[in-house]
Amino acid sequence: MDIIVNPKLWKIILFIPILFISFAVHEFAHAFVAVRFGDDTPRREGRLTLNPLSHLDLIGSILVPFMSMASGWAIIGWAKPVRINRNNFYNPRRDDIWVSLAGPAANFILAILISILIKLGFPRGLLRGVLELAVYFNVFLFFFNLLPIPPLDGSHILFDVFPNYYTQRYLNIGGGLGLVLLFVFIYSPLWHWLWSLSIISLSHFFERTFQIFIFQLSMQSLEIFYFPLVCKRFSTGKRYIFYY
Repeated sequence: MDIIVNPKLWKIILFIPILFISFAVHEFAHAFVAVRFGDDTPRREGRLTLNPLSHLDLIGSILVPFMSMASGWAIIGWAKPVRINRNNFYNPRRDDIWVSLAGPAANFILAILISILIKLGFPRGLLRGVLELAVYFNVFLFFFNLLPIPPLDGSHILFDVFPNYYTQRYLNIGGGLGLVLLFVFIYSPLWHWLWSLSIISLSHFFERTFQIFIFQLSMQSLEIFYFPLVCKRFSTGKRYIFYY
């Protein structure tokens, strides 16, 4: 008896390594920039590496993604947060902005590198479709993590640009109420607007820069790969200890 595996299932299985790599690249970028600006905490804690195993969280990177994937609606997950002590930065406000931007920027750069492979004709078939999804996913992470909702990177940028009592209190809700706000956003119409913005921006960028057209992904694939990634980055409540 022949066993036929649904191509959609193969795409999901093949995408798991992409998911882990995207997590690792994002967290490594936070760690790398933090070390460059004077905080050696990520290096001491073994986070200055691209090894996905150093950044994966048992619950957020494995159990939750597989459970959410089984639900058939979305893949939700997060990486192990990188601990940052901004007291060690040369210029805490300025350097924390760069550290916050590093993660989303790294995902965007990864999307560009994967797109170059696609432009060069590698690979073909199912794996090419998986890499196209990886491009969308990483561009989406770029926009998603810049949202000013705790515990995302955008909330730290908001505090650094407008450092006051109210933005500090807002930043510190990241461990509880922040996740509630985040999930309200995910299940609201704004979520689909953000996804559409990611696709349109990606198409426009690559049409102008690389003359490649990756905007041909079928709606059937899009229905599978809605990716509300929750990058778990909690503030401890102490003013200068942050998690990225």
